[in-house]
Amino acid sequence: MERCDSKAELAFVKQDVIPHLHNGEWGAEANAKLGVLRRERVKQPVIFIGITSSSVVAGALKTKAAIEQYLDDYAIDADMICVGSHGLCSHEPIVEIQLPGRTRVAFANVTNERVSSILDGAINGFIQPENAIFQYHSDIHEPWHGIPFRHEIPFFKRQNRILLKNAGIICPDSIAEYIAHGGYSVLAKSFRSYTCDDICRIVEESMLRGRGGGAFLTGAKWRKALQVAANERYLICNADESDPGAFMNRLLIESDPHRVIEGIILSSYAISASKAFVYIRENYKLSIERIQNAINQAYEVGLLGYDILGSGYSLDIEVRKSPGAYVCGEETALIKSLEGKRGMPSIKPPYPAELGLYGKPTVVNNVETLANIPAIVSYGAQWFTSIGSARSKGTKIFSVNGQAAQTCLVELSFGEPLTTILELAGGVKNGRTFKALHLGGPSGVSLTSDELKFPIDFDELPKMGIYLDSGGVQVLDDTVCMVDLVKYFMHFIRNESCGKCIPCREGSNRMYQILDNISKRPVSNEAHATLERFKGVIQLETLAEVMRDTSLCGLGQTAPRPILKALKSFRDEFEEHIFDRKCRANVCHDLRTFYIDVEKCTGCSICAKKCPTQAIYGTPRLPYFIVEDRCIGCGICQETCKFGAVFFK
Repeated sequence: MERCDSKAELAFVKQDVIPHLHNGEWGAEANAKLGVLRRERVKQPVIFIGITSSSVVAGALKTKAAIEQYLDDYAIDADMICVGSHGLCSHEPIVEIQLPGRTRVAFANVTNERVSSILDGAINGFIQPENAIFQYHSDIHEPWHGIPFRHEIPFFKRQNRILLKNAGIICPDSIAEYIAHGGYSVLAKSFRSYTCDDICRIVEESMLRGRGGGAFLTGAKWRKALQVAANERYLICNADESDPGAFMNRLLIESDPHRVIEGIILSSYAISASKAFVYIRENYKLSIERIQNAINQAYEVGLLGYDILGSGYSLDIEVRKSPGAYVCGEETALIKSLEGKRGMPSIKPPYPAELGLYGKPTVVNNVETLANIPAIVSYGAQWFTSIGSARSKGTKIFSVNGQAAQTCLVELSFGEPLTTILELAGGVKNGRTFKALHLGGPSGVSLTSDELKFPIDFDELPKMGIYLDSGGVQVLDDTVCMVDLVKYFMHFIRNESCGKCIPCREGSNRMYQILDNISKRPVSNEAHATLERFKGVIQLETLAEVMRDTSLCGLGQTAPRPILKALKSFRDEFEEHIFDRKCRANVCHDLRTFYIDVEKCTGCSICAKKCPTQAIYGTPRLPYFIVEDRCIGCGICQETCKFGAVFFK
């Protein structure tokens, strides 16, 4: 039996919980129901399965169907609850089981084929320790022997999970469950005890900075919007998350959407906004479903709409789907998109806090920034400033993928060394050699092992030419070609540029052409051809400076970062491409030099017949040879050789 927010449960929240939300003093019956939602004690087996974008890709929906079939086949009376992500993406699908009197225990990589064997043992009170990854600690439940507790595992032990506190534990589709774990209580307290100015002051004193990449002081932005005389103000939650490979905001929404909604309501109240928007990429189907469901539930119980909790404050939240343009991550372009216009950045000042959506004061914050607000208001600015480094307070969420041993989502306090990210991801997979840690998306930089000792900090890292950006991280091993990587990023920027300003439009195209040129075999082997390729690389730095200083928005201003950093840290690879015409990672196919092993060649002549440039010569039934000057590196000879005699270097 799958439990979700039924009408009866919503009615219970509205009638028995919301009226007492400000002090948390519920009646005995209501408190008992909330205890059930916290699963302090269960009367029958409860099965939890993480359903998020990452787990669905891993086959979680098939696993869910297999669990439902198993319970039906054996007529087992059990609850099945969909939860969010623990951040252990490489271990998904993750299934957890809680039996009456026993602790909740988690199993990794539970495909639909493994469901029967795992449930057969667990429901009958027998679990092989090697099949489980962790169990929850509880003072009132009997633990399983030989299974580590969740807080003891290095992956969780080394994190400071404030924003991800509920991720993977509660049902994201249940407002009652969120409230049972302390949700929305600070909202009721704020309406009763704080003015708009008080909330702004608390956030200002907390020194919270934007987590979208700009790192601007959130409280200062709010204060500016509040001080501008206007009859209407807007708040926009930027959930577009357009960096390739980044999934922090998406999994946060899919795991704990009500935390985001509570943050939006508090932030809107702080700037006296009467309307808020969630701007989210159209193809994030599950994220949209979860956030829209949370909004609907908040309306149903009276936490959104007219006169919220009898405070006199009213707020409406609307979900707006983004067309998926990268440039719309810039706040002025985002606002243009919301207005139904083409998403193109505007010159600043005036800033959106002064003149934004529909000409009104507008605050744009990303998901992670807003998710911090409930905890800051609840525990106070002093608590928040006690976490982190001197000027970077709180925690930062990172999504880690690429060649990492485990794709994951982690939350670390500012001040932790960057190497912690790599360690939590388990290093490099398949025993390969670590090459770099790429921090950020197309405008990020690749860090060598020596640079991972630096602390996670908004102010200290830029002094070394390193930027946190939104928090997407890719682990790179020795199979990655740095020239090819920065070429990919510049190709992405070139295609995503809105084209409004010449430096970004023409500069990104020219830089891509230069990178593409050095990753191909030269048309001529003459000395001047090599010189032309080398001159192109020299121009990269000049082009980068022009783009950085004259582009209209952050897209063009930050686009040269990965190229400049790669030239500094991996110059030898660029020189190999230019002078030696060689790609050490064998990624740049146009630089490959093919040859035939005379010991293996049978002289069948198939490769010579297939070669498009007639670069292969020989006599039938005798070894053939490749003329390098005529070879274009297409690889057809290697594909057609049945004897494995063709190789490249």
